[in-house]
Parts: sequence; C-alpha cells; structure tokens
Amino acid sequence: MFTRTLPKRIAAIFLSIAGASLSAPLFAQTDSYPQRSVRIVVPVSAGGSTDKIARLIAEKLSTAWGQTVIVENVTGAGGAIGAAQVARAKPDGYTLVLHSDAIVLNTILIKNPPYTLNDLTGVMRLVVNPQVLVSNPNFEAKTFKEYIEYAKKNPGKLTLGLPTSGGIAHIAHEVLAKAAGIKVNYIPYKGGAPAALDAMAGHIDATVITLAAVTEQIKGGKLRALAVTTDYRSPVFPDVPTMAESGYPAVNIESWQGMLAPKGTPTAILEKINKDVVAIVRDPNNIKQIEALGFSVSTNSVPAFNTMLQDVRKKYAEIITQAGIVQQ
Repeated sequence: MFTRTLPKRIAAIFLSIAGASLSAPLFAQTDSYPQRSVRIVVPVSAGGSTDKIARLIAEKLSTAWGQTVIVENVTGAGGAIGAAQVARAKPDGYTLVLHSDAIVLNTILIKNPPYTLNDLTGVMRLVVNPQVLVSNPNFEAKTFKEYIEYAKKNPGKLTLGLPTSGGIAHIAHEVLAKAAGIKVNYIPYKGGAPAALDAMAGHIDATVITLAAVTEQIKGGKLRALAVTTDYRSPVFPDVPTMAESGYPAVNIESWQGMLAPKGTPTAILEKINKDVVAIVRDPNNIKQIEALGFSVSTNSVPAFNTMLQDVRKKYAEIITQAGIVQQ
C-alpha cells in the first residue's frame, strides 16, 4: 500500500509547489503595489475643480505610497480621448483615470465611441455635486418659480446655455422641461466656462452647469443660483432650493467624479487604491478643501461603483432616447 500511494503523494506535493510558484508573482505584485510611479489621467484642462481634486489625491498618494503619482491632463472629445487612453493601457494599476459622469454619457452619445464601459473597471466614486440652474443677475426671473413661469409664458424665447449638447446638464434640464411642460432655446457650448461667461455677460439668459464650476461666480454675485438638480440642497449654498422640493420630484440628477482603471486590473490592487483614496478624501482637512470647491465627499466600494456605472448608463440612455437627444 505504501509503495503504491507514495508516487501519488509525491505528485501532489509537486503540484502544490508548482501552484504556489505560479500564484506567488501575482500576490507579490499586489502586496507590494505600487513599485513605480502611477499616472492619473484627467480629461479636462489644468486648473479646474476636477483637476484640483486629482492633484490633491495625487499629492497625498505620493506620500502614502512612497512613489510619484503623476496627474496628466488629456483633453478632447468631452473626455473620451483620455478615457480611451486608459482603456487601452496595461491593466496593472499604474494607469488610472479620474473622470465624471461624462465617461458614461460618451458611450451613449458618441456613435462610434473609442471605448465602452466594458473596457474599464470602476475603482470608486469620490465626490458628488449637483447641477445648478444659474441666470444672469439682470434676467427678469429672479427665482426658480419665476423661471418656470417665464418659460411657460414665452415658449422657446428663454435662451439656455449648455456646456455640451447631450451632457449631464442637458439631461437634467430635459427632465425638468418634460415635467414642467416648458420649451427653451438651447444654445450648446464647447464646455461650461464659455456658457457661464455668456450668462454673466447677458448674451444668454441662463445655463445649467456643475455647481463646483461656478461656486465663486455665485458667491460674487456674477450669477444667480435658482435651483439645484439633486434631491438635496448643497451644503455650500443651503438657501438654494432643489427642483424636486419646488414641485418637480422627477428631477434628481447628480454629477459625480470617480476613478476607473483598465478592465482586468487585479482586484487586490483596485481594493488597495480604493482604501487609500478613501482615507485621503475622508480626512477632515481634505474634506474642507474638497467642499470649498463645491463638492461633497461620497465614496463607495469597488463592487458598488461598478454596479452604479451600469445603473447610471441605463438611466441616462432612457432619458436621452425619450428626449430625442441626437448622437454626436
């Protein structure tokens, strides 16, 4: 019996050793991550609120990891170029993207998108932010109620700037327009900054834009905040009502910023990045900086963020179809 079973036992030992040898590099790779510099792609120009958050995180991660974390601004095509670059990168955790809800919208609105959500995997949501309806201070509608009344009395006359056609601001206002039964004259822009500038100059009546992008302009009286698109008020402007509480509960659109990696990045690396970034954005001193930009910290887990990405895509695709928003 001993002589018959011995070869089997020896074979089992060799198989066990071989298995351990094959798995060891993976465990060593994830346990010691990162071993070199990490790149965070930001698909907007330097100096904006998203860029500032990315640089805050990069600085803190560099200290925590003992490795350089580089922020690289890759603009173009509403953020699609930067996202596609990351989607094609090696899935090893050394190339990440910090993006907004546009990373989902681009996969719906671009006819032949350079990436799909299946090419990426979510690491975490970082912050959330309402879209806000702002107007020129001299526009005759001084409140959200008056804005709706004006639009109803003057169908198609009210000029509303859009940071981009089909973007999150467009979607938010389309939900409002359907609920309120109003029609406005949409004026698309190549970004939120020119739309905000034209609203301040009186070239257009109003715009819907990410709150973080116009926080200072609202505080300085250059723009008037009429309402936010979330079902909660912004802690930065607690006196600004929500569209939901003003009689339009269907309007519950929340912007967010999140971090993603190429599909196939090891789960252990995703979890490490998630854990370390959560520690950074949850630090009281960092929360103050983030909230000063108009954002609210709202983190989630790797699985929760990936589920959220699919849910958001389904929700926005339905709204875009119903509103007849055309692809780019």
